[in-house]
Amino acid sequence: MVRTVHTFCRYCLAACGVTVTVEDNRVRKIAADKDNPHSWHDFCAKGRTAAEVVEHPRRILTPMRRVGDRYEPAGWDEAIRDIAERMNALIDADGPDAVGAYYGNPAGYSASNLVFMNGWLDAVGTHNRYAVGSVDQNVVHVVAEAMYGSSLMVPVSDVDSCEFFLLVGANPAVSAWNWLESVPGGWRRALERQRRGARIVVVDPVRTESADRADVHVAVRPGQDWALLLAMVKVILDAGMEHRGDCAGLADGMPALRALVDAADLDDLAGRCEVSRTQIVSLAEDFAGAATAMVITRTGVSLQAGGTVAEWLGHVLNVITGRMDRPGGRRFEPGYIDTLRLAGLAEPTPHRSRVAGRDLVAGAHALAELPAEISTPGPGQLRALLINCGNPVISGPDGAALDAALQKLDLLVVIDLVQRESHRHAHWLLPAVHWLERDDLPALTGSMHDEPFVQYGRRAVEPPPQARQEWLIFVDLALAMRRPLFGARGLNGFIRASRRLAGLTGRPGVAFTPRWLDRLLLLSARKVNGRRLRWRDVRDNPHGLVLGPRSFGHFRAALRTPGKRVRVAPPEFVARARELLADAVPVPPGDYPFVLGNRRNRHAMNSWLNELPGLHPAGKHNAVFVHPVDAAALGITDGDRVRVSSPTGSVETTAALSDRPRRGLVVLEHGWGSRIFDPRSGGAPISFGVNRNLLVDGAALDPLSQTSALGGAHVRVERLD
Repeated sequence: MVRTVHTFCRYCLAACGVTVTVEDNRVRKIAADKDNPHSWHDFCAKGRTAAEVVEHPRRILTPMRRVGDRYEPAGWDEAIRDIAERMNALIDADGPDAVGAYYGNPAGYSASNLVFMNGWLDAVGTHNRYAVGSVDQNVVHVVAEAMYGSSLMVPVSDVDSCEFFLLVGANPAVSAWNWLESVPGGWRRALERQRRGARIVVVDPVRTESADRADVHVAVRPGQDWALLLAMVKVILDAGMEHRGDCAGLADGMPALRALVDAADLDDLAGRCEVSRTQIVSLAEDFAGAATAMVITRTGVSLQAGGTVAEWLGHVLNVITGRMDRPGGRRFEPGYIDTLRLAGLAEPTPHRSRVAGRDLVAGAHALAELPAEISTPGPGQLRALLINCGNPVISGPDGAALDAALQKLDLLVVIDLVQRESHRHAHWLLPAVHWLERDDLPALTGSMHDEPFVQYGRRAVEPPPQARQEWLIFVDLALAMRRPLFGARGLNGFIRASRRLAGLTGRPGVAFTPRWLDRLLLLSARKVNGRRLRWRDVRDNPHGLVLGPRSFGHFRAALRTPGKRVRVAPPEFVARARELLADAVPVPPGDYPFVLGNRRNRHAMNSWLNELPGLHPAGKHNAVFVHPVDAAALGITDGDRVRVSSPTGSVETTAALSDRPRRGLVVLEHGWGSRIFDPRSGGAPISFGVNRNLLVDGAALDPLSQTSALGGAHVRVERLD
């Protein structure tokens, strides 16, 4: 029997509406849902090929326990019991910080996964929490917390009214207009504005696909975006072009900001970013003088040692020129759930990491700290780790050091769909559920859409019999460990009682599930455009429901700062900017004359989808892009095998000559090089491409956000005979 399911993709925040054709519990086709009123314009190959993940020939289908050098299938009762006993023994011997967890991007796109993972971590009482955010995302949370009072207060873009787009480290032609905001079809809409007279300026050391369509491409020096943005702030303030009403009535800290720009020299900043003074002045004047405008900063900014300062200065430009909460600029979308209030109620206990002595950022420690926390003996040493749908050896810096540390763990538990590079030392492999196999109500991301929207994600197919949703694994672990879920005494007993009642009555719905929380959240939903959302609204609109037009005037009320004012010059940001001004521009050493850059590939997905043949019909590897002039000096021609080396490591790949990167910059895509193992039959692992992050020193961090400087390593390139 053939049936059609309307749901949405959960590979990224875009949450594109999809139509899934199913026959005999198998996906036959995934297509864009053109009746989705919000998101279908961003549909891409990752969503179209999602069934390849569900039917992956090496998918983990049952709990698997390591026995010597191989894996054997086991039952869930045995798996949960063994993991719980071993974790409890470690906690009893060394305290709760002996147990920790790391989660990757897939976990963030399940409505229930992270909630219950943190509930289990609260039950354990551990501070050893690590997240993929320190790879590419922490700067957004750090800046939002400092300026607006909440790490989740992320302004969204009003693309359809904008006259001047300044895109810094962003390539929306490839990655769409999505990061921690979702603007479906945002690039298409920006190009439509351009056809009506709007200007698009792209700031990037690579001439990207977006730069090809831009009115101006500013080929900034790698890692010096902050200098360009500070120069623009200086030009605007020195010339009195700021929006005086917002600077006086909305922003605190303008004297400190003015003192910073007074201490900066425009010619010095121009030299740092290698953009002429004349172009900087023209760019600043045009931006400030535009009727409507916005600065967008993205991943390219984030992956640098000065990433937080650059992200902050992008927000500063929007604030001082009156672009916040106005048409054509950035606005706050309240959504139907007060996410900022809920986040405030769930603030983590402050903690400093044991070895490096760094604070939590957005509820987690930096991935770069994980190897030392495992390998360094002493009280609080991490001895058991749960990897929740992540591949940190590939995602983070110096994967070789992390791989060696993971091998030393007393217990490594992995929840995932297949066994990847980071899982090769796992003691337990637990089968996860794909988004095509689960229901989701992503209520807590409603404020990140560019319009008020809700959709219930229905499952399209039933999961394999032994696969379990992650939330259930965490609940069962807390129960087996006899530790109170969420740290709430009595909750475990309530969950057990609900399960007993479900068994006695033959009504599975009586047992506690995340659906209970979905209903509670909807009961607490706020009115959107005068309308309160009900469960039947969600249930009866399978294509999703736009809750009303985009509206303004919510930004100031949403601020979580004293006096409801933007902190435009947080002292730690000003101090860091002064440090950068005092330091010389990093110069590549003679032995490693190139800067290692990155780029987006629309048909790649971080470290966990690059093994799918449907995503890469033209070839499955990542070449290193070298400017032809640089290549000629090295005796390298297109297609040559080369070795790319740094003081940290080396990889071998193919050279691709391209004039897209600036001279002195070589570009190698991230997310490749992970082996996929076969725990069921023990077949040889398969892999595609190389892991460029093996070249990155784990000690190279942005000190404010603890983000690894994945875009700033110095390397050399050598032709292999």
